[in-house]
Amino acid sequence: MSNQNDFASLGLAEPLLRAISEAGYTTPTPIQAQAIPQVLGGGDLLAAAQTGTGKTAGFTLPVLHRLAAEHVHPRTAGRPRCLILTPTRELAAQVEESVQTYGKHLPLTSMVMFGGVGINPQIAALKKRVDILVATPGRLLDHVGQKTLDLSGVDILVLDEADRMLDMGFIRDIRKILALLPKKRQNLLFSATFSDEIRELANGLLHNPGCVEVARRNTASELVDQSVYAIGQKQKRELLAWLIKQNAWEQVLVFTRTKHGANKLAEYLGKHGIPAAAIHGNKSQSARTRALAEFKDGSLPVLVATDIAARGLDIDQLPQVVNFELPNVPEDYVHRIGRTGRAGASGAAVSLVDGEEMKLLAAIERLIKRRIERAVATGFVPTGEPDNGDERPPRNAPRARQDGKRPAAQGKHARPAPRAEAHGTPSRNKPRTPAASSEGGHGRQQPVPARRPDHAAPRQAQRAALLGAKGGGGR
Repeated sequence: MSNQNDFASLGLAEPLLRAISEAGYTTPTPIQAQAIPQVLGGGDLLAAAQTGTGKTAGFTLPVLHRLAAEHVHPRTAGRPRCLILTPTRELAAQVEESVQTYGKHLPLTSMVMFGGVGINPQIAALKKRVDILVATPGRLLDHVGQKTLDLSGVDILVLDEADRMLDMGFIRDIRKILALLPKKRQNLLFSATFSDEIRELANGLLHNPGCVEVARRNTASELVDQSVYAIGQKQKRELLAWLIKQNAWEQVLVFTRTKHGANKLAEYLGKHGIPAAAIHGNKSQSARTRALAEFKDGSLPVLVATDIAARGLDIDQLPQVVNFELPNVPEDYVHRIGRTGRAGASGAAVSLVDGEEMKLLAAIERLIKRRIERAVATGFVPTGEPDNGDERPPRNAPRARQDGKRPAAQGKHARPAPRAEAHGTPSRNKPRTPAASSEGGHGRQQPVPARRPDHAAPRQAQRAALLGAKGGGGR
């Protein structure tokens, strides 16, 4: 007889149980125990589960079971039976890996498609039978536009991390894709939260769905040791390097707000003897894949990532997460620290907080309903090395004046640059170096406004605002 708490009790087919056992799993997680029977029943499902809860297996296992159990006539090439949509390349690759792991004893085929890589190999793969297609919305619509993909045979639709897809502005793409699918199908929507936007999407997509919620939106694992260091923005990277060396951290995931900031921080750490790599939307897929592989196998101790690039990263027993800057959205803090403290393992999340981020910290503490412990880096002495990292004015901010004069206009209405003056005097209108776009952009480059002179003194008052600091130099 099977135990009520094992996978066999959920009604999964023997080939799936064998694959689960070979992967080393014996007991389903709460999301798996609740979602799998409902998906096997064929009904629609709305499930709230944060990253690290085992939600991917919560839908891949029953989807594989259902597809394998259905006897179908020979399928047309490029006409998948199941479509799984994800917001990022990394998550798409992770889901496809899960499909391969659990479906290896089944006569089913799958493929993954996302942007950032050549489209021709994907077109070639679509000329064969595909049962399960894992894709990001943009590249999927590229194939639809080229008529290399037929979505008329989709029986099961999965929207994974639907909240992040909405955050990234994919709602219009999702609606276009939904219009291409058969009306009669099973719909599974997985999200980290049940926000009003998600419920609105669910109301138009799901029909009498089952509802599973195993993690509240403000849940932060009690196994994650959270702490805050009060530090001026210009001393953050020095403190981070000091903490890494002082505590001998061997695997650290660092979050920044922007691509530019991720690049500058990884470069700084590398120059100070700490191998690091940055991953974000402007990096090539091969560079992102290589950096992630090196981070997972331990050869790269520090990975610097933006929230979007890190979405879906699955790293076993990650011991340390650092918020180099706090996220603007409090829920993203929960997503970030959810990378550590998984599956019963302990972990630590450190946040470096500047005085201007105090409101963000307060919002996070209201969300998680607890005060995050304040820490003091005893023994840390900043050198005063200038940091020109990520402190750029807003894109539309006026440029600083030079010599008391208004800077020349730029853009299509700008006046022609004056010629160089006589006697070899150089013109003031020199070319400007373009900078990477923000995380939400499309890789376009924008002029960098001139920097203001730095007259700022150390922000002692801002540090003093964080009261009740504890002793010790970190973990």
